[in-house]
Amino acid sequence: MSDKRKAKRAPIDIYLNKYMGGVPYLTRASDISEEGLSLAQLIEPQHNARRVGLQFQLPGSEEVIYAEGEVVREWAELDRARHERSGVRFTLLTERHRQMIDAYVSKLDRGN
Repeated sequence: MSDKRKAKRAPIDIYLNKYMGGVPYLTRASDISEEGLSLAQLIEPQHNARRVGLQFQLPGSEEVIYAEGEVVREWAELDRARHERSGVRFTLLTERHRQMIDAYVSKLDRGN
């Protein structure tokens, strides 16, 4: 499978709020770039929501990042259990928060 991502990404292991219809649901991110996040669904209803709100903190930061995104990919990982995952592309993110994410990704890319 080819990787269509253009931006550098970094592994991340954080819990965050994913808002659908104004209601927050806990989810877990596994990687991040300045373009978006890969999320694992934990407990959320079946939905067709493509636009979501996101609220999270980068590791080592006290600042809460608020963003909006669009679900651009969904898949299931099958091992012992079925794990639903999604790829979310940021559609609204302040420049300051984009720079914070870029700095986080660049730091990990350099191995620091």
